[in-house]
Amino acid sequence: MEIILLDIGNVLVRVDFMSFSRAVAVPREGAAEAVLAKYCSGDLKARFDTGRIDAGAFLALLSADPLVRRLPAGELALAWQRIFKPLPGAAEGVAALAKRSRIWIMSDTDPLHFAALMERVPPLRDRERYCLSFRHGFLKSSPEAFRHVLQDSVLDPACCTLVDDRAENCRAAGEAGIRSHCFTSWPEALRALDGGAG
Repeated sequence: MEIILLDIGNVLVRVDFMSFSRAVAVPREGAAEAVLAKYCSGDLKARFDTGRIDAGAFLALLSADPLVRRLPAGELALAWQRIFKPLPGAAEGVAALAKRSRIWIMSDTDPLHFAALMERVPPLRDRERYCLSFRHGFLKSSPEAFRHVLQDSVLDPACCTLVDDRAENCRAAGEAGIRSHCFTSWPEALRALDGGAG
């Protein structure tokens, strides 16, 4: 049976990092945008997503930053976790895929986000395997993320298809010999996967 390597962000949920930035930034012009640039993309986020810094260290950096309001670490964590909203059709799409394929979750994520997602997104629960960047240390933009999954599970790449919204991740999967579908919507994804198109 085919294994679908299923992304989370913009496939199962919508992601709004600006809502976090606005919630925690000091009330100063440009502060929310500066928080967005510093914590929601780039090297610091990559370090958090690959487990090179843990949740405590990430929250400590936020707490000490003059761009960020003086909030308890728990409130900062909750603001970081509240950036997700359900993507219409995702639950039904995952249910349809699960009838014909094994579903593994493969995501660039951090432990705070993943804990919140597992609590709030039912289609994520009870999956066979979770291939998460903060656990294995590779982002999906690198073929090494996919090679790690293949080596760790002793899988033939021909058995796998990545479903992901980022073209660079799909290219990296291809470099590891894994087919991919660049996600835009659930109806389109189900048509493409049923037809064997990538």
